Amino acid sequence: MKPPPFEYHAPASLAEALDLLAQLGDEAKVLAGGQSLLPLLNLRLARPAHLIDINGLDSELGQLETWDGGLRIGALVRQRAAERAGLVRERTPLLAEALPQIGHPQIRNRGTIGGSLAHADPASELPAVAMALDAELVVRSAKGERVLTSDAFFVSFLTTAVQPDELLVETRWPGADAGTGTAYVEVSRRHGDFAMVGVAASLRLDPNGTVADARLAFTGAAPTPVRAHAAERGLRGQPASPASFAAAAEAAQEALDPGSDVHAPAAYRRHVAKVLTQRALAQASARAQGGAA
Repeated sequence: MKPPPFEYHAPASLAEALDLLAQLGDEAKVLAGGQSLLPLLNLRLARPAHLIDINGLDSELGQLETWDGGLRIGALVRQRAAERAGLVRERTPLLAEALPQIGHPQIRNRGTIGGSLAHADPASELPAVAMALDAELVVRSAKGERVLTSDAFFVSFLTTAVQPDELLVETRWPGADAGTGTAYVEVSRRHGDFAMVGVAASLRLDPNGTVADARLAFTGAAPTPVRAHAAERGLRGQPASPASFAAAAEAAQEALDPGSDVHAPAAYRRHVAKVLTQRALAQASARAQGGAA
């Protein structure tokens, strides 16, 4: 199928792109990697009057660099580039582990970090990782800039807090503290498919093996990525043991409200989330202790 007619814009600078968004508002869609937008256009599920192609803004939005012990990643950084970057593996190993799970290499070659987050598909990997790491998302308009927490950024299904005149320009990812282990695990029908359920886990252990900090976030379990705060609180101060991981998985399962669809019923998703939580916590714990699980 072919997309509906639209007026095409290729701004030469970020300032020009923001001016266009200020003028056109919700009549426009922004084109970055196009891995989500183009199928929507071809299926006539999106019918913007204007398309703003920001691929010419790589010099302003395509940087991947260190930031406050972590990383600053421009919205146009390709997923495949981030996947291959040594800085990502060094500073944010949870992000590094999740990136290869996104689609196939051909998708990641074009798909962008910012585009995946802005699309806000509740079954995609990066929103859950952003929630687990408390990533910050920077949006800008012709009027100024806002820095949003990941919790505030994701509003509902395919919906974010980005306003029609705003553009997601960069993301900021905190680095992993010493004694921290992370893991990302998911279940999908085939490799490259959207996850039916996925879990992003981070554990920081004291020298005696006690959990000092815990992070758990889920994809495919609600209209937005879900952070399991009660399960995290229950883990803190507990030994990093199978028993404490099983209790956390039970608590996390209670916080989830997945839907049913042609791929899996809600009860199956909740069961898988419980199993994956224990698996992710065990892997994160082993890595925090220097293992290779």
